[in-house]
Amino acid sequence: MGAVHEPGARRLVVAITGASGPQFGIRLLQVLADDRSVEAHLILSDAAQRTLELEAGTTGAAVRELADVVYDPGDYAASVSSGSFRTMGMVVAPCSMSTLGAIANGVSTSLVARTADVTLKERRPLVLLTRETPLNLIHLRNMVAVTEAGATVLPPAPAFYHDPETIEDLIDQTVGKVLDQFLIDHELFTRWRSPKGSKP
Repeated sequence: MGAVHEPGARRLVVAITGASGPQFGIRLLQVLADDRSVEAHLILSDAAQRTLELEAGTTGAAVRELADVVYDPGDYAASVSSGSFRTMGMVVAPCSMSTLGAIANGVSTSLVARTADVTLKERRPLVLLTRETPLNLIHLRNMVAVTEAGATVLPPAPAFYHDPETIEDLIDQTVGKVLDQFLIDHELFTRWRSPKGSKP
């Protein structure tokens, strides 16, 4: 499990679904495990467990060890399914188009979708790392719907202003952008600064 946390540590729900790119959720959990001020509450979907094996060379059991609290994805009685359970918000990394569709339409077909629905109704930050390309009109309309409901759509789009040298550098930049949404301090990438010689 994660690090021993300070009393009153904040709770952040992290969901990993079956879309390509579980590395983003894994890296987020790794960073949170080193932050004693934040508790990571994990929901790992059934589909994600297969993707972990195929893309990340790891297992659901290994990923669950990174979190402080782990929930059964089919347990609708889990703490995170209720708005009375206070959290900082929720991250779905990566977010499959199926999960996006369920969230956009308020259909609680899984604990991930139910917890996202709770996050929205409680006006807490919900960050979705949507993973699909190209996008069809249904995907785009669902992204508009969740944005209008208060979520942040944050596709893991690579940036190059921080001079990445490895795939890990690209992953860290996206994870850093996620942490920024929750005002969690980090040093995962070099932030943009005006180039030398630029006018103020």
